[in-house]
Amino acid sequence: MNRSAGLSALKRLTTEYRELTLRAPEGITAGPISEDNYFLWEALIAGPDDTPYEGGIFSATLTFPKDYPLSPPVMKFTCPMYHPNVYKDGTVCISILHPPGDDPNMYEDSSERWSPVQSVEKILLSVVSMLAEPNDESGANIEASKMWRDNRDEFNRIVRENIEASLGL
Repeated sequence: MNRSAGLSALKRLTTEYRELTLRAPEGITAGPISEDNYFLWEALIAGPDDTPYEGGIFSATLTFPKDYPLSPPVMKFTCPMYHPNVYKDGTVCISILHPPGDDPNMYEDSSERWSPVQSVEKILLSVVSMLAEPNDESGANIEASKMWRDNRDEFNRIVRENIEASLGL
């Protein structure tokens, strides 16, 4: 990767960080973990009201590639997260974070996937929507997808346990 791409990514990330500090969407905060590395961010997301995630505060990291915004970041929850669209290691699996272009599995339209017009704010808002409305058709966590469909009470119980544990309750 050439130096100018890294500088271009850094400039874009600096701009997005400034925008988020001035006009953060309700229930979302995000920014670089250290001023020495703008390619690794931490985000805090409040669980959406009227969902099993309500009352939770969920921490995650965003790791940006040096060619951002041409390629998407990787988002990973750093707290317990039981959700159909989150792998067991915490990695978020939603269309907006998939590389640009056609889906090799032909599940997603290319317009749903990453493009350079996306932003950190759009990613985080998409994750809030994902928490509110899981896509159990293409689950990253098959167990959670099945539980979401077949046993919502047990799904909600596991989510509540995770929230209480992450809040130290």
